[in-house]
Parts: sequence; structure tokens; C-alpha cells
Amino acid sequence: MAYELIFKSTESSKLDSTLVARVNTENEIYIEIAFNDCPPSFICLDKETSIRLAKELRKQISFLED
Repeated sequence: MAYELIFKSTESSKLDSTLVARVNTENEIYIEIAFNDCPPSFICLDKETSIRLAKELRKQISFLED
């Protein structure tokens, strides 16, 4: 069952922005970023590229301080 996941920016960033991730009808990962009143931007990634992105996000997360 397909679904979408919506992330909102942190309160400390004081931004009104969201990121939406879902699978589109072309069997790609669709990622959309909406910021304030601007038109949303998006990118569609194939499975291989999505996996590379996920790995890079995990690597960048490891650099965050607790």
C-alpha cells in the first residue's frame, strides 16, 4: 500500500516549509519541497538513486551532535 510521508521544518528554523516523499505512478520516489507561498519544487528519483540518497542522509546524520 503506497502512502506519503510529510515532514515539517523545525520550530527553531522559523520556516514554514514541508517535504513530502511518496511513490509516483512512474514507480519513482517523488520528493517535493514547499516553502512559504512559493510554488513547490520536486525531484523524481529511481530506486538506485533513492538508495544512494538514503545512505548519504544516514552519513550526514551521523555527523550531527546530540
